[in-house]
Amino acid sequence: MPASKNPAIEDYLKTVYAHTEWQPDPITPSVLAGKLGVAPSSVTEMVKKMAAAGLIAHVPYGPLRLTDTGRERALAVVRRHRLIETWLVQEMGYGWDEVHDEAEVLEHAVSDRLLDVIDERLGRPSRDPHGDAIPAADGTIPAEPFLRLDEAPQGHRGRILRISDRDPAVLRELETAGLAPGVEVVVSLGDGERVRLSAGTSDAPAPALELPGTAAAEIWLTA
Repeated sequence: MPASKNPAIEDYLKTVYAHTEWQPDPITPSVLAGKLGVAPSSVTEMVKKMAAAGLIAHVPYGPLRLTDTGRERALAVVRRHRLIETWLVQEMGYGWDEVHDEAEVLEHAVSDRLLDVIDERLGRPSRDPHGDAIPAADGTIPAEPFLRLDEAPQGHRGRILRISDRDPAVLRELETAGLAPGVEVVVSLGDGERVRLSAGTSDAPAPALELPGTAAAEIWLTA
C-alpha cells in the first residue's frame, strides 16, 4: 500500500497539519502521541517511516514539520474529512456534534471520484460545519486573520470563524446559546476565567451570554 494511502500515515499527516492550523507552536512527538492516543515509541517508528518517505522533516528531540509533499497529502486528507462532515450534516441529517468520528472512518474509504461528486452536490463549500476551511482540489485553502475568543480584548467585534469539534458536549451547549460559525459577536468582558459577549448584529442584538474560559478557548473570531 502506498504511504499516501496508508490510513495510519494519513491520520499522522492530518494531525500534524491540524495542530498548527489555528496556533503557531510546532508539534512535538510527545504531543503527537497524546493527540493520537498511541505510545511514544509508536510515534518514533512512524516518524522514521514518514521521514524516509519524504513526508516529514524531523531532527532528534525536535518538533515535526511537514515537507511540501507531506503538506500536500495532509491537505488531501483534511479535504476528505471536512467534505464528509459537511455532507453528513447537510445531506444525511447528522448534528454537527456527531460527525467527527464518522468522518474519521469514512475519510479513508471514500474514492476521489465520490468525493468530487459530494463536493459538487454541496455547491463546493469553503468551510465545514465547524468553520474549518475546506481545501480545494488543487490544495489551496482560504485563510483570514483570527484570534481566539478567550484572548479577545474587551470591545472586540468579530464574526465567529471556527468552533473546535473536540468536545461534542461543548458544541451542543454553544448551539443552544445560538453560537455558530458566521455569527457576529461583541466581547464585553474577558478576563481569562470567563468571557461575556453579545451575539447578533448591531441592528438585531441578542442578550449577553457568559462563557467559561474553557469554552471560549474553543472559539475563533475574525481579528
